[in-house]
Amino acid sequence: MTARIRIGISSCLIGQEVRYDGGHKHNEYITQSLGQFFEFVPYCPEVAIGLGVPRPTIRLVKVGHTVRAQGVKDSSLDVTDRLVAYADKVAPRLHSISGYILKKNSPSCGMERVKLYTAKGMPAGTTSGLYAGRLLALHPEMPFEEEGRLMDPVLRENFIERVWIYHRWQQLVSRRLSPKGLVAFHTRHKFIVLAHDEKSYRELGRLVAEAGKGATPELGQRYVRLLMQALKKPATRTRHANVLQHVAGFFKKHLDAEDKIELQDVITNYRRGQVPLVVPITLIRHYLRRYPDAYLADQHYLAPHPDELMLRNQI
Repeated sequence: MTARIRIGISSCLIGQEVRYDGGHKHNEYITQSLGQFFEFVPYCPEVAIGLGVPRPTIRLVKVGHTVRAQGVKDSSLDVTDRLVAYADKVAPRLHSISGYILKKNSPSCGMERVKLYTAKGMPAGTTSGLYAGRLLALHPEMPFEEEGRLMDPVLRENFIERVWIYHRWQQLVSRRLSPKGLVAFHTRHKFIVLAHDEKSYRELGRLVAEAGKGATPELGQRYVRLLMQALKKPATRTRHANVLQHVAGFFKKHLDAEDKIELQDVITNYRRGQVPLVVPITLIRHYLRRYPDAYLADQHYLAPHPDELMLRNQI
């Protein structure tokens, strides 16, 4: 087994008793299933800034045009600046990790939809947790997700796919980005991008065309930010089916009429929601073994993450 990919995570999700009430929010899917492939790097910003365990609860309060993290019972407890400063301290360390799983609803770690209040305790909308929001702003290209959203099969597959792609990008950059390396990376991910966002697929192609003039760090940064932004858009059955039709074209000279009908039927059944994505993918892999094609075999679309996770059995 290859080395596990390093992932940042809210400490409570792996069973550390760091919650305000001295408890945890251990998520067995994360530790048992994802833990086979991920090495978790835990962070608890509230403990890190000295609030302790147990501790007074905090909430996000709208004060003018700003958002403050204040004590629920004692508003004089204001840890806004400490949370932001801790995020600034952690941010440089994230260059060595490939994704981050956050605790939902947390005023520090929530990725989105965290409750926001007025000074009088009335609801005032939602926002990101202060620590999480700062990290998201400093690392817009990094895959972030909340543990609650990971229970949705489509969002779970989307996040894990992004982690593997971002990890491969980090490995590429660590070996020094070259025009040849950028072109090869883009080529191997073409079908994945096409399943997410056709417009970004075309824009990324134009960026890669500039690589002939020199794959500078600035060009690489533009490329990866556009790539990861495109991949945040969940792939749909329609877009997947369009990619599958494109892939089927690689076998048109090899398959007999009966096999062509079978492949088209499987793709149609997938598009209609009658079978999961793993069904047409498995059939295509079968044909690829029978009729090898170097370009197609190199596409990460056919195996974007370990089969053991069974992510495409549910979408």
